[in-house]
Amino acid sequence: MPKEIKTRYAPSPTGPLHLGAVRTALFNYLFAKKNNGQFILRIEDTDKERSKKEYEDDIVNGLKWLKIDWAEFSRQSDRLDVYKKYLQKLVDEGHAFVSKEEEGARKEVIRFENPGGGVVFQDLIRGRVEMDLSDLGNFVIAKDFNEPLYHLAVVVDDFEAGITHVIRGEDHISNTPRQILIQRAIGAPLPAYAHLPLLLGKDRSKLSKRHGAESVSSYKEKGYIAEAVINFIALLGWHPVDEREILSIDELADLFSIERVQKGGAICDFEKLNWFNREYIKRLSIDELAAMVKEYISSDYYSGKYDLNKILSLARERMNNFSEINDQFDFVIRLPSFEKDLLKWKGKGGFEEIKKRLGEVLEIMSEIDKKEFSKETMERLIMPYAQREGRGEVLWPLRVALSGKAASPSPFEIMDILGKEETLLRIQKAIEIL
Repeated sequence: MPKEIKTRYAPSPTGPLHLGAVRTALFNYLFAKKNNGQFILRIEDTDKERSKKEYEDDIVNGLKWLKIDWAEFSRQSDRLDVYKKYLQKLVDEGHAFVSKEEEGARKEVIRFENPGGGVVFQDLIRGRVEMDLSDLGNFVIAKDFNEPLYHLAVVVDDFEAGITHVIRGEDHISNTPRQILIQRAIGAPLPAYAHLPLLLGKDRSKLSKRHGAESVSSYKEKGYIAEAVINFIALLGWHPVDEREILSIDELADLFSIERVQKGGAICDFEKLNWFNREYIKRLSIDELAAMVKEYISSDYYSGKYDLNKILSLARERMNNFSEINDQFDFVIRLPSFEKDLLKWKGKGGFEEIKKRLGEVLEIMSEIDKKEFSKETMERLIMPYAQREGRGEVLWPLRVALSGKAASPSPFEIMDILGKEETLLRIQKAIEIL
């Protein structure tokens, strides 16, 4: 192990930040942090046509949101003069040459002189890797002295930054032989390599949008907690020695080791992400939750007409993310329209019977003083009637009358939020619909 560990995450700004990319950044960050080293962020934007500033911003903002901090930041487009110097050195020393050729409208490129043979390196995850160089040919490393390509730029950057460990996706294994050849030619030391397994969908094919994968920014927009997302990603293809699952980023760093990264692809189950997020939400106090959900839910919840704390107490046990409050509790702000058939318990029963039972409930409630109107009081008074008539036959239409939904909290919890006046109005409206 070198005296000072230095890792890097080096994305190309050609698309939004996604989960697989975050895992690469996170494992580099955790490895550096575990070993008291440094983690740096480098934007690899030598592909002028595909690189976009909006994608660079998305990468930077996504990592900041996830609290993956870096000690240094660089951008390849700011270092063209550095690459030009190395290209000239390689050409002067006979490791590369200017190739006169037609490549579209281009008349020359710079190629690396492949010496042939093979390379061997020790991958920290996969063990010994041997690769034949003969099929590579004399590969292109620059379009010209002012336009370096990936293999040249990445080797120069890693060398000058003092990168000791290159932790990246297994799709980069095929790039390693070219980069080792360039390292030898410029006199750069060989970094330690660790190639991470790919993230897979449930069908074990490469993770994509069709499996439900989204950009990191979309998870933030939906109201996922950053710490939950990090916790979920960290356990994709790695796990600690014990059975713990809920781990802070500091705890992850303390426990992290490359040796425990699995060799096979990691299945990405988004239900597990929802589970993590629910667990983190449950750990929030109501005041913390109220502060965090404010940007995700309608301002109507803050009108003072309803007790937001009661809504959040119910939502905390039900929602996968903050934005779901809008869908799950929109009936609080305004009762959705619904077909009267929804009032039938399991699709059975006549409308006259339902109307009679709602009328009985309405009568029971009408006699309660507004100050005594509460979940506990209404449950105590209505449940004996529901036990006689049938719990489902009474409580189902009551809940639908109050929420307009097939899935919602219990009618007594809804009453507690709505208050006596609004509760009576909604039951009366359901009777009118019938």
